[in-house]
Amino acid sequence: MVTKVKSYRAQFSQWLHAKTGIAPLVVFRIIFGLMMFAGTVRFWAKGWIDALFIQPDNFFHYYGFEWVKPMGEFGMYTIFVLLLISSLFIALGLFYRWASVIYFILFTYIELIDIANYLNHYYFISLVALLMCFLPANRSFSVDVWRRPNIAVQKVSNWTVAALKFQLGLVYFFAGVAKLNQDWLFDAMPMSIWLQAKTHWPIVGHLFAEKWVAYSFSWMGCIFDLTVVFFLLSKRSRPFAYLALVVFHVITGIMFPIGMFPWIMILATLIFFSTDFHEKIIIFIRSKLNVKVQSSIGDNSLFLHGFKKKFLTGFLLTYVFFQMLFPFRYLLYPGDLFWTEQGYRFSWRVMLMEKAGTAFFYVTDPKTGKRGEVNNCQFLTPTQEKMMATQPDLILQYAHMIKQEVESRGLKDPIINAEVYVTLNGSRSKLFIDPKVNLAALEDDLKHKDWILDF
Repeated sequence: MVTKVKSYRAQFSQWLHAKTGIAPLVVFRIIFGLMMFAGTVRFWAKGWIDALFIQPDNFFHYYGFEWVKPMGEFGMYTIFVLLLISSLFIALGLFYRWASVIYFILFTYIELIDIANYLNHYYFISLVALLMCFLPANRSFSVDVWRRPNIAVQKVSNWTVAALKFQLGLVYFFAGVAKLNQDWLFDAMPMSIWLQAKTHWPIVGHLFAEKWVAYSFSWMGCIFDLTVVFFLLSKRSRPFAYLALVVFHVITGIMFPIGMFPWIMILATLIFFSTDFHEKIIIFIRSKLNVKVQSSIGDNSLFLHGFKKKFLTGFLLTYVFFQMLFPFRYLLYPGDLFWTEQGYRFSWRVMLMEKAGTAFFYVTDPKTGKRGEVNNCQFLTPTQEKMMATQPDLILQYAHMIKQEVESRGLKDPIINAEVYVTLNGSRSKLFIDPKVNLAALEDDLKHKDWILDF
């Protein structure tokens, strides 16, 4: 058994470090940089810098990242200027390594400021940006090569391209696995709710009221997510799979307000195509920009040997196993995942539920017994309040915000209770947490929150 494991590990290592063309990395670098530049411009133009990072008085933190705070108006706008510059530098391959590191740190920083802003595709971008810090995507067709021709190469290790394929494939596959549940497949929920909101559309709108259409969309979405990566990996089925992928994302992009995510995935999944395909793209870009071909020197400079090779293999195996196991951490918690949301984030559960809540918080003076209701608008923005009302860790954090405020006004050891009513996938609104529990006396941790009521 041990011999077989060592054999498999050796074969895996050999495959990771085999030679492959650099063209897919180059095209991905250009796409990623330009898409991130466009996304930052869009974010700025919509006024979200001010709305999400400057206007709020309070922010919800990730566990262990309580120290991450916004930098004020000047600081936040400076960060977004640096994001624009670094993303453009990534696309150009100019000071690529520094640009990649700066982009990863700054983008991840702004996402850590407030959980209320969490989106799966922001997490995806952070992971890809992290990978880009280690990929030699500037070693061909870049300003760095124009400045230093001696760094140019035509071949890189197979792992550099495979890492990006893996990260993209993970998003689709786990999105499919997450759809293997009663609500999605057998109740067509929340697809029925989403489609019925589109019945006013001309020509096709009346179809969205039909139950069979909702079931069709649900099942096709699940099958697509579970299988598309495997079809993209096959040369024979790849063109048809990519066409289906484009149609899928165009439809979702039109029907649902999910920003740039569909267009990012359409362009990013070009990485699954062959080196020849990407070389043709580079030749086309060269011809349009009238850029001369830069001769390569030292194609073997990027291949590791000895300890470095073994270390990289071990690191990649660890990264792969972590990415595959982390989404299943919800199994460590009791209860319905969509209800409790314990282990929900960072698990590629993309557009799986329709959930809304209403939260009423009360502060009681333990000495006099006097009780008063909190005006949530005084503490939170509408977006923050909406997100808080359905997520237990945010409910607890908000209770501590209230505690800090009332204690600053002279009320010691306040008792803070909450009545929270939540509806999930069209169900009747139900009491979400125990209204008798004193939230001010609880501390947030990674353990099961036993004050969440059963669904």
